[in-house]
Amino acid sequence: MSKKLVVVESPTKAKTIRKFLGKDYIVESCMGHVRDLPQSAKDIPAKFKKEKWAQLGVNVDQNFEPLYCVPKDKEKVVKSLRDKLEEADELFLATDEDREGESISWHLVEVLKPTVPTKRMVFHEITKDAILKALKDTRQIDQNLVRAQEARRILDRLVGYTISPLLWKKVAYGLSAGRVQSVAVRLLVEREHERLRFVKSAYWGLRVELEKSDVKFESRLNSIGNERIATGKDFDGVTGQLEAGKNLIVLDETRAREIEKKLSQLSFVVAETDERPVMRKPAPPFITSTLQQEANRKMGLSAREAMQVAQKLYEQGFITYMRTDSTFLSTEAIGAARTAIVSKYGKEYLPDVARNYAAKKVKGAQEAHEAIRPAGTEFQDPDATGLTGLQLKLYELIWKRTMASQMVDAKQKQVSVKIQAGEFQFQSSGMTIEFPGFLRAYVEGSDDPDAELQEREVRLPALKAQDAVKRESTEATSHETKPPARFTEATLIQKMEREGIGRPSTYASIIGTIIDRGYVRKGGNALVPTFTALAVYQMLSQYLPRYVDLGFTSKMEQSLDNIAEGELNSEGYLKEIYFGPDGLKETVETQGEKIDPAEARKIKLSGLDEYEFHVGRYGAYLKAQRDGETVNASIPDSESPGDLTKEIIEKIIEQKIHGADSLG
Repeated sequence: MSKKLVVVESPTKAKTIRKFLGKDYIVESCMGHVRDLPQSAKDIPAKFKKEKWAQLGVNVDQNFEPLYCVPKDKEKVVKSLRDKLEEADELFLATDEDREGESISWHLVEVLKPTVPTKRMVFHEITKDAILKALKDTRQIDQNLVRAQEARRILDRLVGYTISPLLWKKVAYGLSAGRVQSVAVRLLVEREHERLRFVKSAYWGLRVELEKSDVKFESRLNSIGNERIATGKDFDGVTGQLEAGKNLIVLDETRAREIEKKLSQLSFVVAETDERPVMRKPAPPFITSTLQQEANRKMGLSAREAMQVAQKLYEQGFITYMRTDSTFLSTEAIGAARTAIVSKYGKEYLPDVARNYAAKKVKGAQEAHEAIRPAGTEFQDPDATGLTGLQLKLYELIWKRTMASQMVDAKQKQVSVKIQAGEFQFQSSGMTIEFPGFLRAYVEGSDDPDAELQEREVRLPALKAQDAVKRESTEATSHETKPPARFTEATLIQKMEREGIGRPSTYASIIGTIIDRGYVRKGGNALVPTFTALAVYQMLSQYLPRYVDLGFTSKMEQSLDNIAEGELNSEGYLKEIYFGPDGLKETVETQGEKIDPAEARKIKLSGLDEYEFHVGRYGAYLKAQRDGETVNASIPDSESPGDLTKEIIEKIIEQKIHGADSLG
């Protein structure tokens, strides 16, 4: 009896697909890539070891030909696949439908050298219908996608292996540079320097609690006479100072307390009201970046964790492929969503016409399958999946977002009220949900959706001009401007996507790499750059600015996309990047000679000029003069560059001189 061998990447995916195919099919996993560039000197075949390019793993003198090796841990996998192939008279390559998956299929052909007919089958969900359809509608391996992945891999290797040794010599051994990771580090470091340059401003405000018809509500001081009171939005988010050219009153504590006393003698009257309806549209279904952002915000997952959980859901047949930047939903998906909306929420939540989302226009959009959605032509309700833990929570998030994207708009009413007390004008805002629409699908963790929807509302009593309102209490409030917030994984992915840096399949690994390499640590949900990151960015921006330039990196991504489209020759492009007049090789060689290691390890921090900060073998330390002598004091790992103050530094120096505070 003839047998057909189907090769996929993972055992879970193989197990799911086996359920849909009969005994004529052998479904096996290749466990990801079966070949790659050498990871260390021991991976390089003996005949190439003496070649000057061998360490790179790319023959830069011969058309940038990559040196591929089967890693030791993949030799058993390859042997097993060869044995299975001998039993088969047909080979189906069923790897993922993106550049990486296409590349894995190509490498399998190169390694297995099949003599039987070989077909590429692609699908973006693992359901019986999708798999059977994919077996019929096969195609050849897309060589443009293979070349684009190969060019990306080679380019990453050239940048990493050329710049990293420079960091070892000049900053610290073991550091790494990367085509995209160095730009991600730049974004985090620049934000840290902004925090250092930020100068806090203090301002005061007044809050009154008012009452009308037994309903209490809050109102805040907006203006005195014709002059408006400065609030947080009037201060520059980068400098912390009041924006120039604004004629505003900045209240201090003395004046705020004076007004607080005056208000006790005044009556409060409604001056005007403004009421307007607001329609809110749902967000489109998830793409890779928005799924990572929401999983970070709502579930506290890192991008890497979110993708690991999503991968498991995909391989078990619960969701469509999770690496995509298309917001498109198929006709079948829209039908499934509309059916589920009627049964779960009722007809009033279903728009007359289905919502269509064109592919999301991001820089260099690629891998245009569908959006990430529940798999199949009937969406499984989260409660009926049998899933638990993080898998259930992420599936539920995807299910809700897909449902919401096909539901009617939310109808809200916004009310703005101005209230006069003598020369002082206060303002109150209210919002009521007239009809929740898609918001019903976004209520999380509650058996009573309506209860949580009510928590989103700010209800004001019925008010009209000239109505008297009663003052219940008055409070002078103190405020300080806050420095620019550090990036979280969600906001960093958002920024990188906007700038065209990296691609959906790379965001998780980029963030994971900069954390693993010690450039960043997590402080709560924030990404906090280390002193090492500051030193590396300082050196790269001064001597190799192209390789931390957002525009240059974005153009690289675009060129790799053009290779995938067959519009650009990969060999010519790599030659220009590596050997060109301003190419990588020459730039690193010439600039490397100019870098003084002692200077490269020294960091300047704004506002702390009297101290010297250094990166050493055992971490960051500072230098200061005390009684004619130089004191070297280690900076604790828990201290962030952007949060250092003179007080903190003096305490570190004091502890170095006199020893830490005694315990007990």
